[in-house]
Formats: sequence, structure tokens, C-alpha cells
Amino acid sequence: MYEEHSGRSETVECGLEDEACQHVLKRLRDLGEGEFGWVRLVDPAEAELVQLAQELGLHPLAVEDAVQARQRPKRERFGDVLAVALKTLWYIDADRAVETGELMLFVGPRYVLTVRHGAVDPAAEAARRLEAAPGMLRFGPLSVLHAVLDVVVDAYSDAADNVRAALSALEDCVFSASRVDHTSQIYTLKREVREFRDAVQPLVPVLQSLLTGPGQDFPPKVLPYFRDVADHLNRTDTEVRSLDELLNSVLDAQQARVGTWQNDDMRRISAWAAIFAIPTMVAGVYGMNFEHMPELSWSYGYPLALGLMALASGLLYRAFRRNGWL
Repeated sequence: MYEEHSGRSETVECGLEDEACQHVLKRLRDLGEGEFGWVRLVDPAEAELVQLAQELGLHPLAVEDAVQARQRPKRERFGDVLAVALKTLWYIDADRAVETGELMLFVGPRYVLTVRHGAVDPAAEAARRLEAAPGMLRFGPLSVLHAVLDVVVDAYSDAADNVRAALSALEDCVFSASRVDHTSQIYTLKREVREFRDAVQPLVPVLQSLLTGPGQDFPPKVLPYFRDVADHLNRTDTEVRSLDELLNSVLDAQQARVGTWQNDDMRRISAWAAIFAIPTMVAGVYGMNFEHMPELSWSYGYPLALGLMALASGLLYRAFRRNGWL
């Protein structure tokens, strides 16, 4: 059962050498009434995490999930410990790439343990926000859970804005006058959006279960804060879905333009082939070397043949130009 706290927390960020582990456990044991501790770990090995997990009463399966870092966003409850796995996400503008990491949170009655994998640390920004709003600490470990979720979802929203800007730039390129095939860039961005969806969409039911799931015992006063995060996540989820659909449309438009370019090229080739077919036909007829042919002995026959070739080719060229084939 989550209780209201006095508004004080102890935050420890460290590795898990034996001495450091004992130090963390001692500080957790020395917490006063109404206080809670927050332990932040970065890329721990399983052997390093086992001792701390045993002292905190964490389930072995939860420890395995925290170490492997290949989990979908999910929520599990092991006794009085709530485990939440989620993906961190950030956008690299230079590469137009979405990078992901993973964060596992263990929320107990008097402590929070976060295990991070990846370059971005949402826990640091969450701690800064809690320092700026110390009143939130009265919700105890749940204040950390809310702050971390809020930071992660805000990062999702920022990444969605960056992807939207990249997509807009790509649209301008696709519909520009230049004949450049952007299919590979579209596929690359689409793959990044798919990775984005894999982080956002599974988290939506996780947040819903935190609010309305069976056995949920969050204090009523904290529920509006989690509902606000859920609303932001739903908005970002809708945005990511629309980006994916828009990328499909842009890809279809690019393929249609490539098909149009190919048709234009085939029409030009066909038009020039038709133009050159006329002199080829006339020259072929007069090259058969028959004895009795019209104007064969006429002194102006050769210029007439050349003029006929030029006139017919010019008329065809004009017709093709008027029809937009050349």
C-alpha cells in the first residue's frame, strides 16, 4: 500500500561493487519515517545486481528482465514491488535516426530502483524536476515513477516533432522539380518510425493499467498526474501513427513519380525512334538497288529523298513536341 511521505528522498547513483552495494543498502536501512530511497544503476551485470535484488526482495525474473534490456514496455507486480519496463528514445538530427534505450523501474514501499541501458538518462532529468517541485515528493516512490514517465513521454513528443520536420523536408524533396529518387531515405525514415512505434504503442496499455488495472492501489491524489502523462502519451501515439501513414503516402507518391519518369523516358525514346524510322525507311527503299525505281535517273532524285526525310522527320518532331512527348 502506498502512503503519503514526508517529502524527503535519498538518491544514490553508483556501480555495484560489493562495498558500494553495502553502502546503498545501509543508506536504505537508515531511512527515517516517511522517507524513501532512490537507487540509479547504469548497465549492471546480472551477478552485480543479484545481491542488491536479494536485499530488496526483487523477483529473480524481474532481475533477469532488468539485465537483458530486450523487453517490451510492460508492467508487472511482484508482491509489494511494482516493476515497469519502458523504452527511452531520442532523435539524432544529423542521421535522421531514432535511437532507443531501456529503463526498468522497481517501485517498492520505501524505495525506487532504476536500471538504465542506453546513452540517455531520463532519471537525471526526473530528479531535477522533483527538486524543482518538492511537493510531489509527498507521494513517495510514486513521485519518482511519475517523474520518469513524464520525462520519457516528453522525449517521445520531442522526437515526434523532429520526425515530423524530417518528413516535411522529405516531402518537399519528393515533390520538387528535380528527378531524384528518395525511396531509400523514405524507407530509412519509415524504419525509424517503426522503431518509434515499438516504443510508444506498448506503453499506452501499460499506463492505462497503472490507472485502472486490477489490484491498483495508487492514492487518489496522485491519479490526475498519471492521467496527464497518459493523455500526452496518447497524443504522441496518434502522432506516430499519422507519421507512419503519411510515410506510406509519401512512398506511394515517390513510386508514382518514378513510374512517371520512366514513362516519360519511354515516350521520348519511342518518339525519337519514330523520327529516325522515317529516314531509315526511305533510305532502305532507295538502297534496294532495283533497276526500275522512280526518279532513279533524275538528277534531283537524291536531294528530293533527303528533303522528304527531313520534312517527315520535322513534322513528326513538331507533333511529338505539341503532345509533350519531347
